[in-house]
Amino acid sequence: MEDEPHTILPDSNRVSVLLAAILLAYALAHLIEVPQVPLTFNILGIIIPIPFDINIATTLMASGLTAAGMDWLLRGHPRYEGGNTFQHWLLPALTTFVLGVPLYNLPMGPAWWLSFIFGGVLLFLIFVAEYIALDPEDLRYPAASAGLVALSYTLFLILCITLAFSVSRLILIALIVFFTAGMVVLRSLHLRTGKWEFSWAFGIGLILMQLSAALHYLPLKPIQYGLVLLAPLFSLTEFAQNIHEEYSIRRAGLEALVALAIIWIAAFLFRG
Repeated sequence: MEDEPHTILPDSNRVSVLLAAILLAYALAHLIEVPQVPLTFNILGIIIPIPFDINIATTLMASGLTAAGMDWLLRGHPRYEGGNTFQHWLLPALTTFVLGVPLYNLPMGPAWWLSFIFGGVLLFLIFVAEYIALDPEDLRYPAASAGLVALSYTLFLILCITLAFSVSRLILIALIVFFTAGMVVLRSLHLRTGKWEFSWAFGIGLILMQLSAALHYLPLKPIQYGLVLLAPLFSLTEFAQNIHEEYSIRRAGLEALVALAIIWIAAFLFRG
C-alpha cells in the first residue's frame, strides 16, 4: 500500500474527455470550409504573407486546449503540491501542433484517418508519460522520461517529413523548424537536467532553421530531409547534455559527431 501513490495513472474520464475534445476539433475543422484569409507581416522590410484559415486556427486552439488540459490532469495527481506545471505542457501542446500539420495538408481519406488515429494514440501516451513525470519518486519515472525524450525526437521527424511533402513557403518552414526544434531541446534538457536551457534551445533552433533553409531546394526525399535535420538536433542536444554532466569537450564533441554521422549515413543510404 505504501508504494501505491508511486504507480498511479491519470483519471481515465479526464483523459477521455480531453482526447475527445481535441480530436473532435480536428474532425470538425476538416469538414467545415471557410475562405482563406492571408495575413501579411512586414519583417525588416520583407513582406511575408501567411495563409490563415480554420485549419490553422483549429491547430492553434487545440494546442492551447491541450496545454490547459494537461494542467487539469496534473492538478488531479495525488502528489501534486501546487505550483507551476508549465514544463509538462510543452510536449503535449507541441504534439497537438505537429499533428495539425499532416491533418491540415492531407485530403480526407485513408492517410488522413491513419494520421488521426495515430495522433490520438500518441497524445494518450504523452498524457500518461507527463502525468507520471510529475512525481520523480514514481517507479516508472525513468521510463517515462526516456519515453518523452524519444517521442519529442519522433515528433520532430514527423513534422519535418510532413513539411517536405507540403508546398509551404520557405520562410514559414524555417520558422516552424526553429520553434519546434527549440521546444524539443528545451523539454529534453529539462527532463534530464531539471534546468531551463534557453540559450541552448535558441542556438540549436537557429542552427536547424538555417539548415532547413539550405536543404529546401535540394532533391531529397521527405524521409531523407527529416533525418538530415534530426541528426544535428539529436547530436547537439546530446552534446549539451554531456557538457552539463561535465564531460570533456573532446568526449562530448566526439559522441555528438558519431551520432550525427550515423543518422546522416542512414539518411543518404535510404532509397525508399
